[in-house]
Amino acid sequence: MSVTTTRQYGTQLTYIKQNLREQIQAGVIHQGQKLPSERELSELYGTTRITVKDALVSLETEGLIYREERRGWYVSPERIGYNPLSRTHFHQMIREQDRTADTRLIRVRNEVASGEYARALDAGPMLPIHIIERLRYIDGRAVLFVENVLKAALFEGILTEDLTQSLTGIYRDKYHYETKRSRFEVIPTSAPAHVAKALNLANGQPILKICRINYKQDGELMDCEFEYWRPDAVVIRIDSVDPAVR
Repeated sequence: MSVTTTRQYGTQLTYIKQNLREQIQAGVIHQGQKLPSERELSELYGTTRITVKDALVSLETEGLIYREERRGWYVSPERIGYNPLSRTHFHQMIREQDRTADTRLIRVRNEVASGEYARALDAGPMLPIHIIERLRYIDGRAVLFVENVLKAALFEGILTEDLTQSLTGIYRDKYHYETKRSRFEVIPTSAPAHVAKALNLANGQPILKICRINYKQDGELMDCEFEYWRPDAVVIRIDSVDPAVR
């Protein structure tokens, strides 16, 4: 690529990003609105689809837009604020921010702990576990894929419960377990194939992974959660005071 071509590319890229960003921030293009196709945008801006695609990916990194596999690009809704230290369950957290939440059960698996599940649970040999996969929605958009990994011996009969509801509530009401300590890892990574499919992402698209390891009131490690968030959908806000106990 010649120096002139490189400069032209940089100028076009900057202009497209700035123009789209200003339209989004001014509300000319509304939250949730679908953008024109990459072909249409390339014609509109008089440039190549490669330049348009690079501009869109850059705006996606900023969280201003998001893409859905085989559907196109959309303007991102306002991010949800999420304090991982809070004991507030997902539906309550979303309601408190005047948004609508929904949870759908994808599947339940019974396995012997291995790989990252065994490491997270500090499992000994041949530990039976339940893996509960759920897809969570905000305002009708799938934004969060969750794997709850439970030590099966501590949760006899839990698979007969309504697993679209708060597991924290089931733990408390059915087993009298309270989460008194949690340990977190927050990892920007790429979406595994099964997560990408559930969230309608392309394989390998960026995702925010949160691993939470939970201990009950007697100090015993009881379960762990692997949360996979669309990165444009959430902002992590850490507050050492739990809003649930204020």
